[in-house]
Amino acid sequence: MLTTASSRLRRFLAARLSPEGEMGLHLTVGLALLLAAAWIFGVIAEDVVTGDTITLVDVRLARWFHDRATPGFTRAMLFVTHWNSIAGSCVMGALLAVWFWRRRAHYWLIVCLVAVPGGMVLNVALKHVFQRARPSFDDPLLSLLTYSFPSGHTAAATVLYGLLACYLVRRVHAWRGRVAIVLAAVAMVMLVALSRMYLGVHYLSDVLAAAAEGAAWLAICITAVSTLHRRRLARGETSWSEHAAEDLR
Repeated sequence: MLTTASSRLRRFLAARLSPEGEMGLHLTVGLALLLAAAWIFGVIAEDVVTGDTITLVDVRLARWFHDRATPGFTRAMLFVTHWNSIAGSCVMGALLAVWFWRRRAHYWLIVCLVAVPGGMVLNVALKHVFQRARPSFDDPLLSLLTYSFPSGHTAAATVLYGLLACYLVRRVHAWRGRVAIVLAAVAMVMLVALSRMYLGVHYLSDVLAAAAEGAAWLAICITAVSTLHRRRLARGETSWSEHAAEDLR
């Protein structure tokens, strides 16, 4: 009986780590990323709600940025933050969707149409759950009346640039190219997060939680669509383009 149980366990693990199959490696990696990102978000959210040490760091860092603001850097950060605003993210998301459609990458198109607007709705819902006030200054660089936690700009940037990076990584085979793509996506998210903190409309914990939120949501979307694609292949449904099939493998 022990031998049978061990054999079943080995078969189960082999299936979960196999790059093929509808419940293989893609699902294992997706669930691992989802759980890790959700855990990070939960830890940060708990610390914010209970007023833990991170909230003290939040206030000090917000004041540090505000005291060192310069006109030139403020203009640069305003450009970054407006470019990656909700309206800007919607435009970039629409352009990315058109690009996927023109390339006949239908499954990636589905991910884009679900992940980008869905992530924005999720962020608004979380803001109303936590209802955290934004940083307050006597002479603010930028004033907003909505809630602070988590950062909508950072979450949208994580989903958008993360989605683009995932697609490009699947298309590029050289490891240096893949590393460069991932680093560029991370840099863009960090730049957006920096702009929100510098302008005094978000705390450090806001942008960290938003990045985790965006990563978790993107993992859900990509994993779900990839599983759908693999199930269609397993059932012999090949009505969609071969480009879409190759992109998600």
